[in-house]
Amino acid sequence: MKVSTRVHYGLRAMTELAGAYSAGRLLSIAEIARSEDLPLAYLEQLVGELRRAGLVEGTRGVRGGYRLARPPSAITVGQVYRVLEGEVAPVECTAEDYLPGGCVRESACLSRPIWQRVQAAILAVLDATSLDDLLVSEALQRASSDHARRAHGQFVPIESLGAAAPSSSPQGAFAHA
Repeated sequence: MKVSTRVHYGLRAMTELAGAYSAGRLLSIAEIARSEDLPLAYLEQLVGELRRAGLVEGTRGVRGGYRLARPPSAITVGQVYRVLEGEVAPVECTAEDYLPGGCVRESACLSRPIWQRVQAAILAVLDATSLDDLLVSEALQRASSDHARRAHGQFVPIESLGAAAPSSSPQGAFAHA
């Protein structure tokens, strides 16, 4: 299954909004586009759809912008996917609007059960993953890569070690990790 750019870009925008949520910050579409390196006009369309679906709220004016309509823990990747792409249906006969008997091969089809299992597995992951889960995952990845860099004996800024630089060390000094 290939995820469309609509879903990919839309989810990236939603994670930016999720990151700003706890601080109560509003983000402009231009800020999101710049931060995520996304085309502005395309992002405007996607955010409009997410707003109409009730996942995003917009505030007009000089200090306006967008924010999530609910906490990041209350919005799933599955919800974002369905707003921007529609249902998850790997093949026609797994679609919600499929009418039994709609395929002449239905009674003899040996592949339909695997596509139903694929669909169920995809939905289970998308619907069990919140925007908050993505933020936590990203933070863990960042912490893990920082730890790996230190473990391999690279020089890192003292400030990144989580402790204040000793008074004898100038700001911006490096330590062997």
